[in-house]
Amino acid sequence: MRKLIWLFGLLLVFVPMNSFAASDTVTDEAALFTPEQQTELAGLADTLNEKMEGQTFVLTTNSNTEDPQLFANQQLKARVGEGGNGALLLLDMGQRQLYLTYSGNMIDYITDRRRDKILDAVEEAMRDGNYYQAAASYFTMASDYVDAGIPSNHYQVNGETGEVTVQRSLTETDAITAVVVGLIAAIAFFIVVRMRYQLKMGTYRYPYREQSRLELEERQDQLVNSFVTTRRIPKPSNNNRGGGGFGGGGSTTNSSGGGTFGGGGRSF
Repeated sequence: MRKLIWLFGLLLVFVPMNSFAASDTVTDEAALFTPEQQTELAGLADTLNEKMEGQTFVLTTNSNTEDPQLFANQQLKARVGEGGNGALLLLDMGQRQLYLTYSGNMIDYITDRRRDKILDAVEEAMRDGNYYQAAASYFTMASDYVDAGIPSNHYQVNGETGEVTVQRSLTETDAITAVVVGLIAAIAFFIVVRMRYQLKMGTYRYPYREQSRLELEERQDQLVNSFVTTRRIPKPSNNNRGGGGFGGGGSTTNSSGGGTFGGGGRSF
């Protein structure tokens, strides 16, 4: 027992304490926020995290030299894993660029149209030097979009290949309607059959031996040819918008940094 306690004590000494802690919600390398503002932003993030069942972050930097999209995607992947539910807002003060990236279920919640609205608010605040408002707008607007749910007829567009994937969603109203219609159809079918044959419960037996007939035929199906049609959807000319220009319920994805991400960026 003493040996076990001694070994555990060594682990506490040599293993860094931050390895037991969750990743910081606000990583303010560029020193844009006061401690009080960081606490308030973390509170907004906690509310969003609970709704989306994932993690959201803000990262500020003045030393990054990589492409903002690549850097943001890699940072998000390092925090939530490949395909994890998450979002990260990068405020790159050195390159005067902002970039919003998201993965997992947030790709469906934040459509291209919703993404552009978030970027509009963040860009305006950054140009005014109101850095706290920029981050707060990101958290609150993303939270509102999660509350609003995934738009009907939602789809994802691979921004590199143009492949479109339609996401089917079943609303509560659709589910109730399907159950009601199914019950009505079942009851109607039972009544029609009962009235037509005047069946009596428990007394009628269908003479299946006399009325049945089985015929087997050999049939062969042969695939002659198949075709797959793809199309490339051109990217918009304004690269600062990022991520494609599909409105409505569509979300454009990219694979920069490994994995699948949605997102877009602006200069400020």
